[in-house]
Amino acid sequence: MARIVVLGGAESGVGAAVLAKVKGFDVFLSDCGTIKEDYATVLRNWDIPFEQGAHTEELILNADEVIKSPGIPSTAPMVRKLEEQGTHIISEIEFAGRYDNARKICITGSNGKTTTTSLIYYLLKQAGLNVGLGGNIGTSYALQVATQKHDYYVLEISSFQLDNCYDFRPDIAIITNITPDHLDRYDHNMENYVKAKFRITRNLRPEDCFIFDSDDQITIDHLSKIVLQARMLPFSQKQSVEQGAFLEGEKMVLRYEKDETEIYLDELALGGRHNIYNSMAAALAAKVAGISNESIRKSLSTFQPIEHRLEPVLTVGGVTYINDSKATNVTPPGTHSSASARRWYGS
Repeated sequence: MARIVVLGGAESGVGAAVLAKVKGFDVFLSDCGTIKEDYATVLRNWDIPFEQGAHTEELILNADEVIKSPGIPSTAPMVRKLEEQGTHIISEIEFAGRYDNARKICITGSNGKTTTTSLIYYLLKQAGLNVGLGGNIGTSYALQVATQKHDYYVLEISSFQLDNCYDFRPDIAIITNITPDHLDRYDHNMENYVKAKFRITRNLRPEDCFIFDSDDQITIDHLSKIVLQARMLPFSQKQSVEQGAFLEGEKMVLRYEKDETEIYLDELALGGRHNIYNSMAAALAAKVAGISNESIRKSLSTFQPIEHRLEPVLTVGGVTYINDSKATNVTPPGTHSSASARRWYGS
């Protein structure tokens, strides 16, 4: 029986441990911090041995494979010891993907990925599809693969989660945009960070789709350096595109294969120019998934903004005031809405 060790006892790690248990591995979880009682209860219920407050080397270094929670940097002493002895280290996303045959729509980016992910999930749910929400939002992807059955997954994936992905492949990959962020994890080298984001595209096939912001210069510059087999679907507010989405006056135009549809901006539930990008990306993903124009239009108009992200607060003198919280990312004016740091990052 192969031995799997999971480092990190939060949402990501606990979900991975449960999936490893379901698949018949000898599983052990270790967290050098304190594991929340809710997560500890899950581990006990699944009869998964674990430790907290320390990493015991003799219980970790004998692993056949290690699943590392995304918040643990590669510079952590235990991770370095594992790498030095050649132990394969993967992410929860990589591990869960091995046991999942559902179609996957995966979103990364510096800003806007949580909003875009939530919007795509809403579009698919409203269309009646059997869909799960996971990654860096919602319930652990691995836990859902272990305990549920979905036809689609919509996954928000951070660069930290992509760092230890190797064979994982989305059917639809989306990069919302790329701006300087988390550079301390990438040797303060922007190119390293960009490459980490683009790992989401590394296994795309010709029948897969890559949706991206063609107004984002960093994304376009990197695209010019690589070769992708996937179908390219750009979205833009500055120029029309043959296939993809673009802005034309006060309406959003979607072109996919032989179909073209228009949605007026005043129909969109999400306010703010940067959310036009999020709506374009989400609508394109829905089109590729086979959702009708009518369903897309209705869902874009009824989507409820995520808490603390572009929530209408009040109207005074005919002016609507919007809470445009930027959460934890520090971004310059005019960039897309950001995702917040969440509970997945066990240590």
